[in-house]
Amino acid sequence: MNASGSNKVPGSSLPKLSLVLGGAASGKSRFAEGLVTGSGLAPVYIATAQVWDAEMAAKIAAHRADRGAGWHTIEEPVAIADALTGLKPSQAVLVDCATLWLSNLILAEADLGIAETALLKALADCPAPVVIVSNEVGQGIVPDNALARRFRNAQGMLNQRIAAQAGLVVLVAAGLPLILKGALP
Repeated sequence: MNASGSNKVPGSSLPKLSLVLGGAASGKSRFAEGLVTGSGLAPVYIATAQVWDAEMAAKIAAHRADRGAGWHTIEEPVAIADALTGLKPSQAVLVDCATLWLSNLILAEADLGIAETALLKALADCPAPVVIVSNEVGQGIVPDNALARRFRNAQGMLNQRIAAQAGLVVLVAAGLPLILKGALP
């Protein structure tokens, strides 16, 4: 909460932290982009994706084209806590997405506990409102290998930790938002 006791960032309609969850191709990124652009603040996009192949390059290019001009993009696959420092209250930030960030950390064999704690602190300290996109991965079958089970469990815990801190949590399915916590701006 800010000094006035509100969960909103002064000058913005957005809560300090919003979490937008959904499955693959659910419309969560487009919905989150609408939250950021609807705030009237300068939009900042923190991209966690890395280009590993032509398919991912095409997906990133399509996301850029869909966003259009006017977004300041920071490409940061791992150090999002650092990327959140130095932002201004006149900006609204979209982190897309926590799922790829977590995947990047696991593949780099990073300490997830330390990284998550740093992220949550950076989110609390960030003067700009932040919208985080993340996949809801807990509604499928139990994965058949240890790495996939570790990822699924870590993603579920990360989503829970972010949701606990967020003023707004939205689940998007078929492009439609379901408000789990808070109210839409």
